[in-house]
Amino acid sequence: MGHREDLLDGAKRCLLEKGFARTTARDIVRESGTNLASIGYHYGSKDALLAQAYIALVEEMSFEGDDTGLTSAPGSLERFREVWSNIVATMREPGTMWRLSVEVVAMGDQLPEVRDQLARAQREGGRGLTSLLMGVPEDEVSDETADTLGRFCMTLMSGLISQWTFDPKTAPDGDTLTEGLRQIVAAVTRA
Repeated sequence: MGHREDLLDGAKRCLLEKGFARTTARDIVRESGTNLASIGYHYGSKDALLAQAYIALVEEMSFEGDDTGLTSAPGSLERFREVWSNIVATMREPGTMWRLSVEVVAMGDQLPEVRDQLARAQREGGRGLTSLLMGVPEDEVSDETADTLGRFCMTLMSGLISQWTFDPKTAPDGDTLTEGLRQIVAAVTRA
């Protein structure tokens, strides 16, 4: 690995241990075995590096591929339950990075260049969730679908992260979310 990759790996470890605001450039250098100048050379700034590290952490949480364990029909309520149950399971794990998401969202106005980078990543996150729910490869999810169903999923994800961060005892699981969706579908079909 080169300095660029070493910095990214070190930044990911720092984010999980200390969070965004408390991680210093020296922490990253110490964790990565590189030097301070490498951060500016490869990423432009510590904050840009931390944003890339955060995006990489989110991408590593992906359930994409043949190992998803999803067995139900794409587009079904059961598929919805399976996908969200898998996501909730990652929120229950010790050392989860989802709490970090709350910090990053709260800091958005202070870091406009980071916010812009993460905003672009939101679309791809929505594309990935849509892929899982609908059972199609990510590259077959249209921009229009990523901007509608994908944004809906990312909005649901943001609320779920917040609830699990602030009150995990009462935060919803996949079954609860699916029942809520079932009730909405039932009401819409009656109307």
